[in-house]
Amino acid sequence: MAKTILEFEKPIIELEERLAQMKRISDDLNIESEIQLIEEKVKQLKESVYKSLTRWQRVQLARHPERPYTLDYIYLMTQDFIELHGDRYYKDDKAIVGGFAKIDEYKVMIIGHQKGRDTKSNVYRNFGMPNPEGYRKALRLMKLAEKFNKPIITMLDTPGAFPGLEAEERGQAEAIARNLLEMSRIKVPIIVVIIGEGASGGALGIGVGDRILMLENCWYSVISPESCSSILWRSWDFKEQAAEALRLTAPDLVEQKIVDRIVPEPFGGAHKNHEEAALMLKKVLKEELAQLVKIKADKLVDNRLEKFGKMGAWIE
Repeated sequence: MAKTILEFEKPIIELEERLAQMKRISDDLNIESEIQLIEEKVKQLKESVYKSLTRWQRVQLARHPERPYTLDYIYLMTQDFIELHGDRYYKDDKAIVGGFAKIDEYKVMIIGHQKGRDTKSNVYRNFGMPNPEGYRKALRLMKLAEKFNKPIITMLDTPGAFPGLEAEERGQAEAIARNLLEMSRIKVPIIVVIIGEGASGGALGIGVGDRILMLENCWYSVISPESCSSILWRSWDFKEQAAEALRLTAPDLVEQKIVDRIVPEPFGGAHKNHEEAALMLKKVLKEELAQLVKIKADKLVDNRLEKFGKMGAWIE
């Protein structure tokens, strides 16, 4: 698969390619000082670009096709993963994966959206857009985790629930609403992690939890910047302005008290180093699990209801 280079990354790539060319000919020429100068320029340019990303640029990073997906994180940070399939009503939705796993000493249920890496796998995974059976599978697995008193971790990364006619016929809205109701009162700890795109009800359908974590370069909103632009301006050309207005990045959502904690990513984004990204997330998850498993079930549910009840509240 060809490497994806985002527009704002092109100056960095061009400078890195120039540096690589100079290193190849350095044996024949005495250009060590020039190489050191270019290396310093690359470092400075990276810091300048990645420390001042716009909201739209973070949206682009969240959608990067080389970014780690749910199964990547599962295989990199857990042991003994056993994937479970099917909703026991209709079929197995490949856009949502889940099963029991171990994160060192913690036995957990992990559930998340799953995208594909190429056209064939994206069609197989329905581009990470679940049908109703995906949400019903997720709920089945959550109930199984509750039965065996195991914490639940959900990973959000979807452009939205599948909007097809057949999904509506099978009860898309009811399936998402049912999950919101049931997740609010499940008596085991639930940690929600936004690992990429968190779009609308498609994300929220597995997004109710005791702790909401968000990776550094992700977005989470009721609507995508493009759709917002098309509604307000009748054109997708204003998506950057829409992203700014939506305030959909991790720092924005922490400020709004929707997200509890930002999980750092490797410099330049999680797609730069999957292993490091998984280690960073694993460390945070273990810290959160250590706190949540101490809380009694009834108190967990009360805290969760209070947490979501406060969202969107205001005083005139």
